Amino acid sequence: MTTFAQMAGRVAVVTGGSSGIGAAVAARLEAYGAKVLTVSRSAGASVRLDLAEPGAAGELVRVLDERGVEVEMLVNNAGVSLLGKVADSDPAALRALVDLNAGALTETTALLVPRMVGRGHGTVVNIASTGAYVPAPYMAAYGASKAYVLSFSQALWAETRGSGVRVVAVSPGPTDTPMNRSPMAKRSTGQVVDTVVRAVAGRRPAVVDGGVNRLTSVVFGRVLPGAWSAGLAAWLAPRTVLR
Repeated sequence: MTTFAQMAGRVAVVTGGSSGIGAAVAARLEAYGAKVLTVSRSAGASVRLDLAEPGAAGELVRVLDERGVEVEMLVNNAGVSLLGKVADSDPAALRALVDLNAGALTETTALLVPRMVGRGHGTVVNIASTGAYVPAPYMAAYGASKAYVLSFSQALWAETRGSGVRVVAVSPGPTDTPMNRSPMAKRSTGQVVDTVVRAVAGRRPAVVDGGVNRLTSVVFGRVLPGAWSAGLAAWLAPRTVLR
């Protein structure tokens, strides 16, 4: 396991690192002395790639190998969201969302984790969402993709226990980022990164950012029956997310 405090002089790769939570994570890592490579479609990225494209994860690893980079920490943050009913959505856009949020994360992780295991140290942080715990009407594909990220992370955490590799999923709720247009009360990216830093230093396979978000995740995900949870979420969405 490699914590933020141990990243001085080591390399971190942050996908979707040009804005929002990814940029905040990258800045915090740099404050700890890490060498940070951001990956996104933005012109200012260290590695400019659209990870939703087929073969992009392999291309990323090829670029890293060309540069002689040994990745100590991988932060899978790249993701997109779509609002609206599935029946009213572009099927290709939904597919692209799943390919990026779940597929690219899986492939990138599967390419880099064996190297970490072989060295006996390293860290993978997967940015999920409270949508992984709570039904997400009007954001159905997004919530489902994040549920995948959560489950994948928990399983990989179990597979890598004792290997020296730390795997953790961090699930923010509404956060003040360019992607989030909801007027709901939001956490700051700094607060989310504080949670990421603590989560990496901890032992749990999954952490939810913020006390209210943790409570909501428990109530919707564990306490309420599935139909009640989904129905209440559908009632709330037009009054919160879709406003």
